[in-house]
Amino acid sequence: MPTPTKGPRLGGGPAHERLMLANLAAALFTHKSIKTTETKAKRMRPLVERLITFAKRGDLHARRRVLGVIGDKTVVHELFTEIAPLVEHREGGYTRITKLGFRKGDNASMVQIELVLEPVNPKPQSAKKAAAAASKDAPKSEAKPVAAEDAAENAEVTDAAPAESDETTAEVETEAAESADSVETETVDAEVSDADAADESTETPSEETK
Repeated sequence: MPTPTKGPRLGGGPAHERLMLANLAAALFTHKSIKTTETKAKRMRPLVERLITFAKRGDLHARRRVLGVIGDKTVVHELFTEIAPLVEHREGGYTRITKLGFRKGDNASMVQIELVLEPVNPKPQSAKKAAAAASKDAPKSEAKPVAAEDAAENAEVTDAAPAESDETTAEVETEAAESADSVETETVDAEVSDADAADESTETPSEETK
């Protein structure tokens, strides 16, 4: 036997309680507002909120989960097509409980439970939150110009690099040309000196023979 939930039992057994809560939820989805005892309303509220959360999902699996609790297809269709779009932007709190007093006879506390279908109004931001949001956005806006300046400097560096490389290549070429000229002059001088030495050697024997 399943463990009973905490609090007073609404029916004779767990199955009776589930059926009772399912019927109350179906009546709430149909009429949008019902009157019942405070105990039943508090026990029904979590079930109704869960079914509305399934309806907001809107897929086939969610529809089958709701049909497992509420057997009436017309009620389920109304929940998915009419109620779910009205609470699409509401994050929880789909029901409202209002106390009505005590019932005559057994003096039970009576309440009215209804669906909250009003459009959601966004909460106005306080001055501190607005200032914090502005301070968060300010560094991002300042960072963009800095990044642009860095990109411009990088572009200038890349543009200047080819010019410097051209200058270095020109200097290397001029140095190579100068070294080639010096080598040629050295070779010419060496040839001239060798020729002079050869002439002197040819002239000395003739003088000795005389």
